[in-house]
Amino acid sequence: GLFVHKSSLDTLFFAFFLPTPMPGRGRAGPGLKSLPMNLLALETATDQGSVALWRDGVLLSRECPAGEQSSLTLLPLVRAMMAEAGLAMADLDGIAFGAGPGAFTGLRVACGVAQGLAVALDRPVLPVVTLEAMADADGSPQVAVYLDARMNEVYCGAYRRVGEVLELQGAITVCPPAEAPLPAAGDWAVCGNGVPAYPALSQRLAAWPLGGQRVPTAAAVARLAAPRLARGEGLDPALAAPLYIRDKVALTVAERLAQGGKA
Repeated sequence: GLFVHKSSLDTLFFAFFLPTPMPGRGRAGPGLKSLPMNLLALETATDQGSVALWRDGVLLSRECPAGEQSSLTLLPLVRAMMAEAGLAMADLDGIAFGAGPGAFTGLRVACGVAQGLAVALDRPVLPVVTLEAMADADGSPQVAVYLDARMNEVYCGAYRRVGEVLELQGAITVCPPAEAPLPAAGDWAVCGNGVPAYPALSQRLAAWPLGGQRVPTAAAVARLAAPRLARGEGLDPALAAPLYIRDKVALTVAERLAQGGKA
């Protein structure tokens, strides 16, 4: 598991959420239609971070301020949204987060905050794959997702909707735009900011309709996590971990120059 250690997150977390001990409440039942529960969702896999609250089937969501570090804005945004909903942190039944793939720092922030809250409140966590959240938000029966991975690469994943479930077709991969797998035969849609970010990819995908879903959102994470929480599929906070897909964090100066970038 991954905990947030000595940082500005610690100060914000304890100042905002742990002023006094708070009593717990029961877990949500298995009723999947109305899903009566309070579920917090965090998504910071890209620069466009967001938070969402699933409250008995009604979604409230907020975007992190543009141009600011999500590590500094996430918790204040959560606190404001909870206050707007008239809920205390102890009213939550679970904490969901976008597990990745995505930006390394962003994934650590969402995972660490979700884990810290879940430990303090004795609640389960629900990791949600970012590409699956994007596919669900797109709404197409079959959708290929391409998320900009920076360093001239994209994260790729294809999903087919079977009933109420999105099934991953094959594996999630990370590769250069020119090598990204194309959708299989049949009626497929594509989505993700990786398509417009790389002309080499957008040209190869010109034959498929491009949806408007560019990045993962906390609202989409919440929609996927709510029925899982209702089915009792939440995890112990100690098991929370980001999904990185690739191990390399950044290019070296030489590698950036070789690709025509700046040192």
